[in-house]
Order: sequence, then structure tokens, then C-alpha cells
Amino acid sequence: MKSEDVKKIAMIGAGDMGHGIAASCLLGGYTVVLRDIEQRFVDKGMAGIKASFDKFKEKGKVTPEAYNDALARLTPMVDLQTAVKDADFIIEAVPEKLELKRSVFADLDKFAPKHAILASNTSNISITDIASATQRPEKVIGYHFFNPAILMKLVEVIKGGKTSDESIQIGYDIAKKIKKVPVIVRKDSPGFIYNRVNEPTLLLLSKILEAGHPTPEEFDAAFKPIMAMAPFELLDYVGIDVAVHGLEYFAQVLSKDYKPSDAIESYLKSGNLGKKTGKGFYDWSKGRPAIDLAKATKEFDLNHLVALQVNEATKVLEEGVADDPKEIDLAMANGGGSPFGPFALAQGIGYPVLLVKLEEVYKKFPLDIFKATKMMKEGKIKV
Repeated sequence: MKSEDVKKIAMIGAGDMGHGIAASCLLGGYTVVLRDIEQRFVDKGMAGIKASFDKFKEKGKVTPEAYNDALARLTPMVDLQTAVKDADFIIEAVPEKLELKRSVFADLDKFAPKHAILASNTSNISITDIASATQRPEKVIGYHFFNPAILMKLVEVIKGGKTSDESIQIGYDIAKKIKKVPVIVRKDSPGFIYNRVNEPTLLLLSKILEAGHPTPEEFDAAFKPIMAMAPFELLDYVGIDVAVHGLEYFAQVLSKDYKPSDAIESYLKSGNLGKKTGKGFYDWSKGRPAIDLAKATKEFDLNHLVALQVNEATKVLEEGVADDPKEIDLAMANGGGSPFGPFALAQGIGYPVLLVKLEEVYKKFPLDIFKATKMMKEGKIKV
């Protein structure tokens, strides 16, 4: 099968990610079935797609004809068997639980045509583990979109242990057709590229809370002038629970160093998870917190965070998760808010400067994760 043979896409899961991905596929010209386990979830997803399209129409990003045409290619569905029986490409976006994903994939394998490719929008679960629930592991890929999927450009196309190159190529081509920026993750590895490169920063925040200084506000005040959302503010926005679960997952599968500190765990215990509960590191009850820039710490600066990213990105290269520094930079620049990837930044700032910054972090928190790699010390990677 080639990517041009893909006409119909089935989207399994109509939540925030699911309906965003479905909307992107509709705008790319595909016929889409949106399926969830209950009609009310499907209805909510359909309303989400329509709301996105309404915004685009208002802004003149889609014409009234294109709007009507896209919605005409969308079919809501509750019955899984009917949803996938003639689909060429199936994307799953159900909650991040391995057993749930495995049971969904076993069903998809049973009901979908033999040629269909099965893609999982997981942000960290092993594609090899998910694929092992099917009789077609060569046709199972990771397909990691970023939230909100309708707007964010990056799609990580992930190779499981048995995934064929053909399946990866089809996933890559479809992502291009729906106007995303696909990056191939060549090895099924925790956090793939984007989340993996960012995780040491999260670990640093967890350790800063444990040390008790600087405070979240003092830390954020140093970054606020150069970032749309400062690090602790962003954690609040995403959800402290999400961050802690990420650290726990990395602690299990990558290094015990990632174990969340008691200080960050205490927010979970108190139920103060950030914006969604009205309080986390900041009070969100009156809207976005005001960060006092006069409180800016002198202890940390942007180059500490860049150093952590660059160092982790060298591990991604060393381990063969990606085989080109340009691809890593492409992923990092399109998955978040930075216009530049870590290697481009390192080239601009200079590896010797970043090495000093990394050593400062390691002195404060002597964890293996914060140790400079051989590639980092050599400082020769160019993009």
C-alpha cells in the first residue's frame, strides 16, 4: 500500500486529541469516521470539530465551500466494527493506559481490513508493547500529535520493534498531506523525542522545589521576559498531576533519577494541581497569575535549561532514537513555543558556555541525568 491509497481514516476516541486530529485529517481532504464508546462523547467531539471549523471560517482560513465539504466527509459512529471495516488508516487516541490500548488494538486488528495501518497517538507508551496485541505488528506505528492537534505542527511518527519502513512512510506522507511537520522516531524509546528532551527540565523543577529555593515565583520571574509561559506557570497550566505522572513514568523506564521529589508530590496530596483546581504553585482563581519580575532569581538562567535540553538531545542521537540532529531540532521547534531547536541554540551560544551551565546544575543536584555526555563535552554537533 502507498499513502495515495489511503482514502478513509477512522479516528478512535473523540476527546480533545481525537477530535483535533480528526479535524486536521478532514482539512487534508480525507473521509473520516469519528468513533467513541458512547454517543455523548461522539457528539461532544463532533461539536469540537465544528467549533474549530467555525473559527477558521470566521478568520477566512477556510472558505464556506471547503467548510461544508469537510463536514460532509465526517461520519459519527459508536459501533467499532462498522467504524473500521473499510478504513485504510486508523488512529487511536484513547486514555494513556497500556492495557486499554492493547485491548483496542486487538479489536482493531480483528475488524479492520488486512491492509489497514493502525496508529497510536500515545505520548509515551511503547509502540512495540501496543503492537504485540495484534497479528500485524509491521503495520502498527506511533503517531504522536501535540495539543491542540488542530493547531500544533509536530507529529512524531514512531517505529515499533517490528514496524515496516512502508508503514512509517505512509504515516509520514499523511502527516505532510494534512500540513503537519512529521519527524521519524527511529527507535521505540521512552518519551520519543520531544518529551524526552524536555524531561530533564521537569526533573530540575522537581529538585528546585525540594531544595526550597528559589521559589517558583522567583524562578519564573527570571524567565518570564523571554517566554510566553514561565516553567512553573506552564506546569500549573498543564497540571501538576500530569507532570508527576511523567516523572514517575520516566523513573520506571529510563532512570530512577526521575523519581518525583516529595515536594512536588505534596501538591498532588493536597489536591492543588494548578489551573484546573484553581491553585497550584500559583493562585488561578482570578485568572492568570501576575509574576513579580522584581523577584527574579540570579541562581538560574535560560542557558541552564538549554544545556539540559542539548545534553539530553545528544543521548537521543547516541541511542539512535533519531539519526540526524536536524530532525531533533525540527521536532523541538515544532512541538513547543521555541523557534529554535537545542542544537541550533547550542551553535549560537557555544558548547563551552553550556557545558559550564550543565556542570553548575550537576554540582547542585548530582544526578546521572545531569551529567555531561561525551558528545556534549566534544561540542561538535552542527545543524
